[in-house]
Amino acid sequence: MDVDDEAIDTIAVQLTRLQRVRERTAAQIRTADGVDPAAFAVLFRLLQDGPMRSGALADAVYSDASTVSRQVAHLVERELVRRMADPTDGRASVLVVTEHGRSVCERIRRRRHENLTRVTESWTPADRATFAELLRQFVDDFDRARPGMVAALRESHATITGTENGS
Repeated sequence: MDVDDEAIDTIAVQLTRLQRVRERTAAQIRTADGVDPAAFAVLFRLLQDGPMRSGALADAVYSDASTVSRQVAHLVERELVRRMADPTDGRASVLVVTEHGRSVCERIRRRRHENLTRVTESWTPADRATFAELLRQFVDDFDRARPGMVAALRESHATITGTENGS
């Protein structure tokens, strides 16, 4: 195995490890704000991108409509998000973060900032900046490559199972 293969294997292992550590941590924390950790992404995306329809939100957080619907119901119930008429089509509704939701987001953002500062406290500012840039680049590149990865996995599955187009 060459050095590049070892690096790719290390990245894969560490991403899996990070995901497990984050899931375990989220399960242990369960925020005092009453926001289900799974709903964080939905709340933050709405805050970042502004009002949007549920379907667009599902696409934006790479989730399915039924999952986002449950998460939105959780957020609406806690008065962090509200539904309002879509200004471009009054028959539809858009989701909007409430002032209370903005306040909760800010508390969560501050807590996340404090936690990441704790994790990287022994790093130099230059190391933090380098990691931030490489992580942003990795996520951007992963997002760009994702459709091709999904297509290749479906094709591989179809070949293994003897089905066409994964059906």
